[in-house]
Amino acid sequence: MAGLMMVFLLVAVAYMVILERETEKIKQVALLYQNLREQLYQDLYQEFKDDLPRWGAELKAEDLSLQFYNTDVMFDLGKSSLQPEFKEILADFFPRYTRIITSEKYRDDISEVRIEGHTSSDWTNARTPDQAYINNMRLSQARTRSTLGYLLALPEVEYEKEWLKAQLTANGLSSSRLVLNDDRSENGERSRRVEFRLVTDADSRIREILQEFLDDDRGVAEQ
Repeated sequence: MAGLMMVFLLVAVAYMVILERETEKIKQVALLYQNLREQLYQDLYQEFKDDLPRWGAELKAEDLSLQFYNTDVMFDLGKSSLQPEFKEILADFFPRYTRIITSEKYRDDISEVRIEGHTSSDWTNARTPDQAYINNMRLSQARTRSTLGYLLALPEVEYEKEWLKAQLTANGLSSSRLVLNDDRSENGERSRRVEFRLVTDADSRIREILQEFLDDDRGVAEQ
């Protein structure tokens, strides 16, 4: 019995050592990527701070998203073709954005550049909320595809086209992420927007560490 207790004790100690080691790894990765996100936000802000008001755009530090919400210049109502003024904005914005995110500081730590299309919950003549949601989903997907196609065709980003094709995604989200007013009512104008959102590699690195922990844990259990 004493021998069996000793085995259990050794297993418990080994488990705690592995857990402490993997927890420290996760903390280090989280800190590294928090610093990277802060630096990336600062670089983007310094580049675009003077342009955001005239574009009708906003840069958010919490999720590294740059949101275009001036619907008057982006698309005609119910249409997916880019209006000329929005093309001019994108032609000014995207090459500069690409230059920053593909720099040596960031390119290997960015796993995805999401182009997100968002709508309000409204749809003229929709018979049900579900029908409005599906119609808006179709529209938001078409708009992000139009945006993606226009950006990839810009001559100024040709030098990074292969990287962009590997990282850029077009995501139509319909009215699933509405912007709300202070009283929790829907802000239709702000809900209709196009976002560029950066996803860093932190999540995949943490998943790798957790998988290593599970593998080590399984190895201890088998001993």
